[in-house]
Amino acid sequence: MEHRDRPEMETRTPLGWAFPLRLHLSVIIVGLLACTALPLVWMAYTQGKVTALSAGEAQMRQLGLRTIEDYRNVFSSGYAAIETASAVPQMLTPPPRDLPAKRNLLLQLLKSSFRIDAVHIGYPDGTYVQAIDIGANPAWRDTLNAPAGAAFTIRTITKVLGIPVTTWTFFDKDARLLTRRADRDDVFDPRFRPWYTVPLSEGRTTSVGPYISAATNYLTLTLAKPAAGRNRIVIGADVMLVTLGEVVDVGTVSEHAHAYVFDDTGRLIVHSDSAVMTKLRDQLRRGRTLTAADVATMDSAIPAVTNMAHGGGVADGEVVRFAVNGREYLAQGFHAEVASLLKDYTVIIAAPLDDLVGPVERTLRRNLAAAAAFLAAGAIAAIIISRLISRSLYALADEARQLGNLEFRKSRVARSWISEVNALATALGSARDAIRTFALYVPRELVRRIVIAGQSAVGSASRQEITVLFTDIREFTTISEQHSPEDVVALLSTYFEALNVIVEHHGGTIVQYIGDSIFAMWNAPIRDGRHVENACRCALAMKAAIDTMNASNRADGRPELITRFGLHTGPAVVGSVGAESRRQYTAIGDTVNIASRLEGLNRDYGTSILVSSAIRDAVETNFSFAFIGAVSVRGRRGQTELYELRG
Repeated sequence: MEHRDRPEMETRTPLGWAFPLRLHLSVIIVGLLACTALPLVWMAYTQGKVTALSAGEAQMRQLGLRTIEDYRNVFSSGYAAIETASAVPQMLTPPPRDLPAKRNLLLQLLKSSFRIDAVHIGYPDGTYVQAIDIGANPAWRDTLNAPAGAAFTIRTITKVLGIPVTTWTFFDKDARLLTRRADRDDVFDPRFRPWYTVPLSEGRTTSVGPYISAATNYLTLTLAKPAAGRNRIVIGADVMLVTLGEVVDVGTVSEHAHAYVFDDTGRLIVHSDSAVMTKLRDQLRRGRTLTAADVATMDSAIPAVTNMAHGGGVADGEVVRFAVNGREYLAQGFHAEVASLLKDYTVIIAAPLDDLVGPVERTLRRNLAAAAAFLAAGAIAAIIISRLISRSLYALADEARQLGNLEFRKSRVARSWISEVNALATALGSARDAIRTFALYVPRELVRRIVIAGQSAVGSASRQEITVLFTDIREFTTISEQHSPEDVVALLSTYFEALNVIVEHHGGTIVQYIGDSIFAMWNAPIRDGRHVENACRCALAMKAAIDTMNASNRADGRPELITRFGLHTGPAVVGSVGAESRRQYTAIGDTVNIASRLEGLNRDYGTSILVSSAIRDAVETNFSFAFIGAVSVRGRRGQTELYELRG
């Protein structure tokens, strides 16, 4: 991008005369200082008490909103985790079937969820898979006898000749295997735990608890969902109440500020003070309910807060006052429903009024005393600041335009004396680094094509004709076992780079890398009237490139990457799919499934490029096809005609 010096004086624009930003800022700031300084000093002095109180209430509202947002995020991420797990077919088969897929998904759910302590699945035969985030609580390492550096553990209960066998597998923070051991004394049976029985009896997703977790020995609340159908599989996400206490902790505002969570019976189940939480757990172990009087000596506000929760007369988000031993408190209550769960749970935040208002009042008095002295200095500072801001903003604007064009050049912004400008420059630099890194995982060309197609083209999924290509490397597992991970990664990087260039050259879009496989499509997001022909040419070009690459690999003693291809064309739902906070541009439908099945059928027929009759009928005059036969594709009724694309 070309950078030109900004004019020092006014410039002519289509809308008239425009002046430098520094001039506008100087005039505005100096004018505002002159016109408002004296009235503001008088108003601040006379309205000091009102301002301080309003600031305290505003601080309480802000604190409440932030706390309840974190509270909701905990359970929203837990709900999303069990919904995601229930939608994955591999999670609905009892272990040891599909165990690597179960392990990888559960670890990914834990790593991507907000403060979820465990995700687990119980099966009707008593088998069980559980992933626990032990890095969040060091005490768990002692409870589970975890090795040093362990961040996650997978607990698996399988059946051998009808006898349950428990295995604990520990991973570091990057999900790399550390150690595995058997637990011969484990008699845990998920079918008799409340998180398994309650959702099955109610037939819906529900919250269960609090109860003592068998794995961690902590008070735990579980969001549990029975899998669809009558397979009696239950998927749960655990939140330890001590974790929830950390989430709603408001001690940074005041050492006397606390947060409380009451269940649907009005029982106190969470307190932001860890000492109170320990007492809650001990009482529940003994089968007793901790009353307000039990902890009143530790937190004198609990009786009043409990009455507030039982009364139910406070609207969500409303700030109220109450007095305890002559000290006035501000409190705010919420009924935090998450996905129709936890409807009757109440979250209350309370803090002494003087802790909130006192610092504001002291700051106000100091500011009033210094206001007159700073008035004159403010005018001079306004001119200097405006110049610094305008100079830096011009450079930031250029960087923003580069970022919009996915150009990652070195920053031109020098360090400013204005902290806000530095913060903006830092944020923009972080965004640039993040997008540059993200571009390694999301094809940059796909982003450009989506921008060209327009947000309306990808904002929601729609039905359209596409051509889909799947690739897979034959016996890649064997190759991975016989070579070091570094050699395999280097080999795959060269392989993917070559195929990526070929797909882009033929107008295709790589939607996803799936292990050693590629999922590509044509006619989306950019329309292509010759998408079937281009996909066929791409497959042939890829095979030719791989043959050349394999010849070089043989000469250098590297393994050959024999690749199989599957091509199909037809209607699919294409667009942006996923949750509000995380989406993916992809294609879904029978067309995608058939292409994937065709790729897999190559191994049965000893072919390289298998296509459907839909591909052959669309471009039979342009390419050479050999009829292979008609087969029943798994998951689809009727016969599908197979052809091999040969040239």
